[in-house]
Amino acid sequence: MTRPRFNRILLKLSGEVLMGSGQYGIDTTMCDRVAREIQAARSEGHDLCVVVGGGNIFRGLAGAAQGFDRASADYMGMLATVMNALAMQNALERIGVETRVQSAIPMASVCEPYIRRRAVRHMEKGRVVIFAAGTGNPFFTTDTTAALRAAEMGCEALFKGTSVDGVYDADPKKVPTAKRYETLGFNRVLADDLKVMDASAVALCRDNNIPIVVFNIRDEGNLAAVLAGEGVSTTVQNDA
Repeated sequence: MTRPRFNRILLKLSGEVLMGSGQYGIDTTMCDRVAREIQAARSEGHDLCVVVGGGNIFRGLAGAAQGFDRASADYMGMLATVMNALAMQNALERIGVETRVQSAIPMASVCEPYIRRRAVRHMEKGRVVIFAAGTGNPFFTTDTTAALRAAEMGCEALFKGTSVDGVYDADPKKVPTAKRYETLGFNRVLADDLKVMDASAVALCRDNNIPIVVFNIRDEGNLAAVLAGEGVSTTVQNDA
């Protein structure tokens, strides 16, 4: 299937992607590879901003399940995303990609605070903006953050880089006969509770007509291929 060209996109990276083949933490080799993917997309003329998760370091829901106060656990998860954002900034700037990190939780000694107009201006100047610390509020996931920032930045699509090459009707790691969807409607995703992103993120993208493109970021060159309308992915969008 040939997809339309999206000039400005938000790339959502799960924390697990930055683990590489490890079980915890940040794999610098994987960060470097993802940075090269972003650099290649920039060289093709795409504007990019990035939202990173924190599941490779600390996940708020998991902490709450172990007895942490949910709000405190979520704040800890937000701080984990700042670490990931700084790691990605370092990887990008080592290869000459100008980058800014903006955090929804102000920490002036480390990065900029999130200011929408400043972030838009950075993108207009060709910089990659990495959004950290989620929305700055507990009880919201980084998926919801990605949908929110995509809308605020005027992005034409939200690209979710995961460890699978799209959305399936069952878990492809457990069900060998699972079938991948080429396209899906937002309402179908919500009605069938398909695990694309959390429901609030899907609804936000639906209401702002921002397609979600789910693809495997672990396959080298896949971001550029999917942006070019090739590669393997699933596009979630409003029904015609």
